[in-house]
Amino acid sequence: MTVSSERRTPDMDHDRVPDDAAVIERSRHEPEAFAELFHRHFDEIHRYVARRLGPDAADDVAADTFLAAFRRRERFDPARGAVRPWLYGIATNLVGTHRRAERRHLRALARTPADRAAPGPEDRVAAQVSAAGVGGELAAALRRLSPGDRDVLLLVALGDLSYDEVAAALDLKNGTVASRLNRARRKLRAALGGTDPMMITEESHA
Repeated sequence: MTVSSERRTPDMDHDRVPDDAAVIERSRHEPEAFAELFHRHFDEIHRYVARRLGPDAADDVAADTFLAAFRRRERFDPARGAVRPWLYGIATNLVGTHRRAERRHLRALARTPADRAAPGPEDRVAAQVSAAGVGGELAAALRRLSPGDRDVLLLVALGDLSYDEVAAALDLKNGTVASRLNRARRKLRAALGGTDPMMITEESHA
């Protein structure tokens, strides 16, 4: 996949900018057009991966996400949802091949004092509890979640995906997404002494 260095300028007419699905459709005949999706979404996917695996693995995993998406673009079905959840789903599956790295990253965060913690998987969901100094406890609790529950929780908390988008990203039923998220929240609340770290997420999706 060849990635163009050309970027859009802020003053371009947004009404003329093709949506993501249209870019994929075009890229089936003009492969170089796929670079537009890279420019639109790479930074966001990179942040998500870095928060889950740490910065060392983020470059490679984020790049592999777009390489995989490029190779699978013929199979993308716009009827199943937008491109953004699709990219998050690919990234999450790749994170799944680095579970040991994720556990090591969370273990290191759990040992880091809250006032010196580097941005990590807990930085979004802990926004309302960091003042209480429970960042390390939250990182430890995240590490103890099952991979499936953690994937759902962090797609909502870090990716700002709706339940429908998480279902599309992970090829799950909406009810499965809801049950996994509820189970993860219960476990985190128990680990944090009753504090609900998902409060900020609920407010952002209200």
